[in-house]
Amino acid sequence: MTNKNNLAYILLVLTTLFWSGNFIVGKAASIYEIPPFSLNFYRWLFAGLILFPFTFKEILSKKNYILHNIGFFIILGITSITIFNSTVYYSLYYMQVISGVLMISTIPVWIMFISSILGIEKTNKFQIFGVILSLLGVLFIITKTDLEVIKNLAFNRGDLIMAIGMFSWALYSALLKKKKYEITQITLLEVVIISGLVFLIPIYILEMNLGNQIILDKPFILTLSYVVLFPGLASFFFWIKGIGIIGANRAGVFLHLMPVFGSIMAIFLFDEKFMIYHLLGAIFIIAGITLSNKKIKKNV
Repeated sequence: MTNKNNLAYILLVLTTLFWSGNFIVGKAASIYEIPPFSLNFYRWLFAGLILFPFTFKEILSKKNYILHNIGFFIILGITSITIFNSTVYYSLYYMQVISGVLMISTIPVWIMFISSILGIEKTNKFQIFGVILSLLGVLFIITKTDLEVIKNLAFNRGDLIMAIGMFSWALYSALLKKKKYEITQITLLEVVIISGLVFLIPIYILEMNLGNQIILDKPFILTLSYVVLFPGLASFFFWIKGIGIIGANRAGVFLHLMPVFGSIMAIFLFDEKFMIYHLLGAIFIIAGITLSNKKIKKNV
């Protein structure tokens, strides 16, 4: 059992490392002026093509089930593939990696909150206060603790777009827990990818028509290879395997490594600075996450 647990820990650490690397590569893509929506389109196009030989038989055999639930799968595809991943790459044109990974670290709290609103899971007073604290942490980061930003509504475009992505992923994750599925997880991923890609196509075409063309050079090929193979596919399988060994609740704790990995890499690779508003934001976010995971004691 100890060996299995150790394997899970290694896989989950690698998962969060690869996901943190997605922010680093996304920032590098902005430096090399790789169009964000095109990058996201090709990321999931190639991921879908890689998965297709392993999933098409089940897709065909379960086509009636998939078509019957196609509306739900489309919502999953739009919130995760179309919106979330696009907003991450787009926002990194305008914001620091450190700010992005700190904001993303609040997602577990927002999943609880949205699950409660949608009636998927019950909430408690600790989770409500946790949401409030996490929101304050995000506000510290977005406003950079400058009241003039609030007065003049002079918010950084990247911060606002990342906030949209954050809520989109939380909604996707909450909805994902709503159902029990009659297809395997790998096929579910393929169906979600296809659903999201359909809505990415017009955005991709619009971006190209606005003059943002993909250049098939070394930076693009290396960037695309990383986002497809590591955060796109490897992290998904490592995450599922890790949850299978130690459970979802214990696995979820590893998500909080993302701000650590992302911040360290951003400081060393892009010379980003960890500012006082990052510290204040992190304190409130950590407090919110801790409070949200606190259980109410039941009277016996």
